[in-house]
Amino acid sequence: METQVHDTKCRSCGAPADIGQTKCKFCKQPVLISTFNSVFSMPMPLINQYAATYREALQSEPEAKDLNNSLAMCYLKLKLYDKALAAFEKAMEDNFDNSEIFFYAAICLLGGKKAFLMQRQVIEKIEEYINAAMMIEPRGIYHYFQAYIKNDYYSRKFFNTSPTYQEAIANAASAGLSPVDVEQLYAILGVERPEGI
Repeated sequence: METQVHDTKCRSCGAPADIGQTKCKFCKQPVLISTFNSVFSMPMPLINQYAATYREALQSEPEAKDLNNSLAMCYLKLKLYDKALAAFEKAMEDNFDNSEIFFYAAICLLGGKKAFLMQRQVIEKIEEYINAAMMIEPRGIYHYFQAYIKNDYYSRKFFNTSPTYQEAIANAASAGLSPVDVEQLYAILGVERPEGI
């Protein structure tokens, strides 16, 4: 049963809207954010408004399965990694076939820090989420993020790993990695791109 939240408004123009809509009928802005690209270039005050709308909607309809994902995307853009991770993990329960949820949850586990600084159990959880994302949909950016983890954590600490970061980069290229994906990944991670990957 799909739940919809009524009596809400578009966060961009204020027109009446339903969370079940993907775009506002009037201003064409997203009503329900389903991808990070929707929030990537949004101004922070607008993202805060979206997050407030989703939190309110979840209070009245906690079973609305897409709202946790939308809220998580807002939190991730706001760099509230712990809150984003909690929302992504709730979204996994209802959307276990959405590879992006696992991918972004893995990013949240880094908390805006380099992989090199993480403890081994955090890296293993990241790898678990990345592997789940790749099993659902083997996108180039997922393989590339795996290459980043292999490079910045395993190679820098001189640990053996399979695949190596070079193999993961080759997998990313064959899966259709684009330079825009790479730029966006490092913007989301909040770290500089390491040399050589």
